[in-house]
Amino acid sequence: MSVLYSAAAGVATLTLNRPDSRNALNLDMCDRLIALAGEISANPEIKVVLLRASGTVFCAGADLKERQGMDEAQVRERRMRGFAAYAALEALPMPSIAVVHGPAVGSGCEIAAACDFIVATPHASFRTPEALRGTVGATQRLPRILGKRLAKDMMLTGRELSADEAREAGLVSRLVSVADLDSTLEELKKTIVNAPTQSLRLAKRCVDRGVELDPQGALAIEIAAIEEQLASGSWMGKK
Repeated sequence: MSVLYSAAAGVATLTLNRPDSRNALNLDMCDRLIALAGEISANPEIKVVLLRASGTVFCAGADLKERQGMDEAQVRERRMRGFAAYAALEALPMPSIAVVHGPAVGSGCEIAAACDFIVATPHASFRTPEALRGTVGATQRLPRILGKRLAKDMMLTGRELSADEAREAGLVSRLVSVADLDSTLEELKKTIVNAPTQSLRLAKRCVDRGVELDPQGALAIEIAAIEEQLASGSWMGKK
C-alpha cells in the first residue's frame, strides 16, 4: 500500500510507503492519507499520530511520472486531492508529529508542515523547487512558519535547507541523532499518551485557530476552550 497504517496503545503511525519512487506523492497516496486521517480522527482511542516514511527519502514531491499524459482537468483534480490530503493531516484533532529522516521536497514539505511539529535527523533536508520546475506549490504553509523572505528564497532559487538550518528557522522542532531517534520518539509518545486527551486537543485547537485571528479573537477562542473543559468536568484532570 502507498501508505501503511498501524495503531497500538494510543499511538497511530502513518508511513509513506513508495520507497522505490522515493515516496513521491501520487493520487493513491493522497486518497489513502485522506481516508486514514478521517479514520484516525474518529477514533477516540488515538492520542498521538506519527507520520513517517519508508526508505531513505521522506518524500521527493509530487509523482511527475503520474502527471505525464494528464489533461488540464486531471492535473487540476490531482492538485486538489493533494491539498485535501495536507488539510486532512492538519485537521487531525490530536497531536501529530512528522518524523523526517531524509529529503522532504515540495509535497514532502507540505506533508511535514501539516503536522504539529517535526522531529528530524541530521539526514533531513527541505526544498520547494516547484516554481523552478514550471508549476506553483508550497506557497502558504512555509511562509507562515519560516517567514516570507526565507520561503521566497527557497521557492525562487531552489535553496535547500539542511536539518540544522531548518531547526534554526523554526521548521524543525527537534533535531536528534539517528541513534537517539527511537528513544526520543518513545519519550514523546509516553508524554502525550499519559497527558489528558481533552486538554491537548483543546490546546491544539486554540493555537491553530488563534494564529489566524487578532489578539482579541484569539483570546475568545481560548476562553471558549476553558468553558468547554469546565463544562465537561475534566478541569485539571478531574475526569
